[in-house]
Amino acid sequence: MRRRQKRLLRALRRPFEWIGIGIGYVVFMFLPRRAMLAVCDLAADVMYFFDRRGRALALYNLRVVYGRDVPGAVKIVRRSYRSMARTVGHAFWTCRNAKARAAAAGEMSEKGKTFLAANRPAVTVSAHLGCWEILSQLAFLEGHQMMSVAKDIGTRGMTRLLMKARRSIGQEIVHADGAFRPLMQGLKDGKSLGLLVDQVVKPKNGGIWVRFFGQPVPVSAAPAFFAAKGKAPVVIAWSRPLKDGRWRCEVISVYRSEEARDIWGFTQRCMCDLERVIRRHPSCWVLNYNYFRKRPTAEELAQLESREKKVAEGFAT
Repeated sequence: MRRRQKRLLRALRRPFEWIGIGIGYVVFMFLPRRAMLAVCDLAADVMYFFDRRGRALALYNLRVVYGRDVPGAVKIVRRSYRSMARTVGHAFWTCRNAKARAAAAGEMSEKGKTFLAANRPAVTVSAHLGCWEILSQLAFLEGHQMMSVAKDIGTRGMTRLLMKARRSIGQEIVHADGAFRPLMQGLKDGKSLGLLVDQVVKPKNGGIWVRFFGQPVPVSAAPAFFAAKGKAPVVIAWSRPLKDGRWRCEVISVYRSEEARDIWGFTQRCMCDLERVIRRHPSCWVLNYNYFRKRPTAEELAQLESREKKVAEGFAT
């Protein structure tokens, strides 16, 4: 019964999704940047008002992040909706004059510039934090050929439209299904990878269990695997929102390819790096995503705890 209801809701929702995507694709690219941001903020406020389930999920995620109820949680969640809407709006806005608009909307930190100048190719890693769309765009402007991964969003037609928008600046977008070979070949050809790791990835699809804010979650091991296999250094980064509505790409941490050989340990370190930033800037994170929906089996939890114990014993000695 629930599956039927979900299918019915998806069917009823698709026309509205198409309208929203169509408006974003056709209208946003012709708006001045400040007007685009204002429209995104309005859309976010409307979405926040109607998305009762998303609001509840966002408040739950905040409690997981801090281990308690947070003062001003409602304000944080509303700002999170705006941050997400601005990111989507930016993706459509840069369909036109992509290079010039990306350069106008963001800037690369000096540490980021130094890393990108010295390391080609590289594996760049982030989360749905700040404007994640601009990260690969700014790396592209620094002279890196970029490859990113995209999952299905809504219908196939909607997915193609969104992928077209993300390709506008010249980066390559690979569909998540069957992405391994083209990404590996891209690294061999000197192309850098842009990967997001704060999504649920089932173990059968290449995910591994780690701790994220103390909770066991299965996330992609792709950054560790590609860095180790392709002998490429890794940079963990995010885009900090600035007061003028632009974003600044800031480096969180940098790792050598050799450090990625411990696939589980490296993946856990990446998640811990992102945790620190999310705790400082929770309103920049997409809070209404169900990060903690999947629970490990007894065997998977035992394996995770065994790995954690070995790490703890290593530090003790």
